[in-house]
Amino acid sequence: MQPTDVINTPISLEFLGLNERALITESDLEQAILDNLQKFLLEMGHGFCFEARQKRILIDDDYFYVDLVFYHRVLKCHIIVELKTDKFKHEYASQLNMYLNYFKNEEMTKGDNPPVGLLLCTEKGNTQVKYALAGLDKNIFVKKYLVALPDEKTIKEYVSKEIMNI
Repeated sequence: MQPTDVINTPISLEFLGLNERALITESDLEQAILDNLQKFLLEMGHGFCFEARQKRILIDDDYFYVDLVFYHRVLKCHIIVELKTDKFKHEYASQLNMYLNYFKNEEMTKGDNPPVGLLLCTEKGNTQVKYALAGLDKNIFVKKYLVALPDEKTIKEYVSKEIMNI
């Protein structure tokens, strides 16, 4: 089984009750997810187990804080989730790559598979993501999240487009 087999696409966070137009901080988003942890785990996919929030790691003399850490019992690896309340930026990929390298060297135990990084953003440009991830860990995934489901017309257009691509 691969990470792409267990991580849902897209990830709908509608159950958090956040206003689509409201300006929220990463901390607000994180708190809303933790307040609704069971629903979040079900939305993410099968096999996720919560491990930590704002996990503090020390690299050289600097502390870094990983937003959310899960362990996936089927993939047998850590899932590192970074939350962003804006559009994807290339530096987010670099940050997540550093966290994955840390977990490979400091947190993996015998029998674990390499960690998976999941970057959740409000928007992403596929070409920018492609270039930013080129040469980085293959287990980094950038996903768009929705705080509200699209209207019926948008869903119908999406489904029609996907059927045409089959």
